[in-house]
Amino acid sequence: MNAINLIVTVCAVASPATCEERRLVFSSDFSLRQCVMAAQPYVAQWLAEHPKWTAVKWRCEYPHSKDKADLGSAAPTG
Repeated sequence: MNAINLIVTVCAVASPATCEERRLVFSSDFSLRQCVMAAQPYVAQWLAEHPKWTAVKWRCEYPHSKDKADLGSAAPTG
């Protein structure tokens, strides 16, 4: 099984302009597309545990996938 990050953008119910990203990590053999489609129960559970927040969007990615992209775009020094 592989780890997948479910990144949920949540905004405060009392202040909709106050938004944050929350990362939920779970093990799965899902593809990223399957992860997004299966994410709703996980998002609903998180929201039930955090009633002061509302989800506005979510996405899935493999852990450290952005780290590799960042390394590729780093400017050489020297």
